[in-house]
Amino acid sequence: MSQVDQQNPQKGPRWLGQATANRIALITPISVARWLLVLIGIAAIYFFHGFVVPVLASLVVAFASWPLYRRLLRNVNGNTTIGATCAILFIIAFLVVPIGIAVSYAVDEVRQWILWAVEANRIGAPPPAWITALPWAGEWLADKWRMHVGEPGSIGELIQIVSGANIGNIYRAVIAAGDGLFHLLLTLLFMLIALFFVYRDGANFARQLDLLGERILPNRWERISRVVPATISSTVTGMTLIAIGEGIVLGIAYWLAGVPSPVTLGVITGVMALIPGGAPLSFTLVSIYLAASGLVVQGVALFLWGSVELFIVDKTVRPRLVGGPIKLPFLPTFFGLVGGVKTMGFLGLFIGPVLMALLVSIWREWIREVELSEEFAADAGLDHALPAEMTEIVDVPAPPPRPRQVSRT
Repeated sequence: MSQVDQQNPQKGPRWLGQATANRIALITPISVARWLLVLIGIAAIYFFHGFVVPVLASLVVAFASWPLYRRLLRNVNGNTTIGATCAILFIIAFLVVPIGIAVSYAVDEVRQWILWAVEANRIGAPPPAWITALPWAGEWLADKWRMHVGEPGSIGELIQIVSGANIGNIYRAVIAAGDGLFHLLLTLLFMLIALFFVYRDGANFARQLDLLGERILPNRWERISRVVPATISSTVTGMTLIAIGEGIVLGIAYWLAGVPSPVTLGVITGVMALIPGGAPLSFTLVSIYLAASGLVVQGVALFLWGSVELFIVDKTVRPRLVGGPIKLPFLPTFFGLVGGVKTMGFLGLFIGPVLMALLVSIWREWIREVELSEEFAADAGLDHALPAEMTEIVDVPAPPPRPRQVSRT
């Protein structure tokens, strides 16, 4: 075989015939690249959709705590790894210690309820006076109490009847509760892992995101990218601090008023404070319980204190904390809370309002740009800024001619 034949080997037969000299692609390279990107995106969503909730939660926590994290970085000489580790430890301490204390108190109070139920099952328990004193339904509730609780052994019989008739539902409910608890713990673990890398590499990722954002939205990205973090930070920080503060203040008020299980009721009130109208509903029900129990003065005092505290929070504290660039109305906040809880569980209490705040901020930015464009058109005196019937009467003056430049030789 000659050297020319070795350099230009003969090709075998082609399945679709001989190739022409000028070949035209059926699908352009840019179309292939776009479809490949779409397929890769679909595959990524399919395989990693379970991590969307912890990643969103980590981003929300990072946005809310970023000013504190920047102070922490200055104290560790800008070392992002050490700063991220310390921030994660602080968050774990902030979550674990208060939750552990509240759970310990709640478990102790639940244990007291169980001991009371055991004792009532052994010797019986008469209906409380506050149930009998209730208007309209007091006598009926007292009869039901005597039937199911008042006689010795009646509680045990009631438990046997309920458990025997619904043992399958109880078993499935226990399994679902255990599965939900395990899923919540796993989500918190993944959230902390993602939060560590957000703290460590968040600045670099933000710069890369700014480059892409300026390429995609050159005229809007700068303002939207500044509004979104401030919106998330103000929404989450305000909701969390207000809920914790109302739970503590009203829990102390429950204890002073002599309400049983004040810690448990304070925790419930704090959680309910995340929902619009939840805190007023909580202390109103407790006030009604106190008044029905014969402690009318304590019930009225608790209701007045809760109303004054809620008025002060809504008029002074809430606008400062939840203000920021976006002030969510009641209806978007309610929809965000309900939709978030329905979709993402407990974490949806924070993620839902944040997503709703982002939608409201984007809508307001859009309206703001439209208004600015109309004002600019009105100031410029354009034809489309005038009414239709005025364009036939008013003539827009033409711009003056430019003076000729005389060249000097």
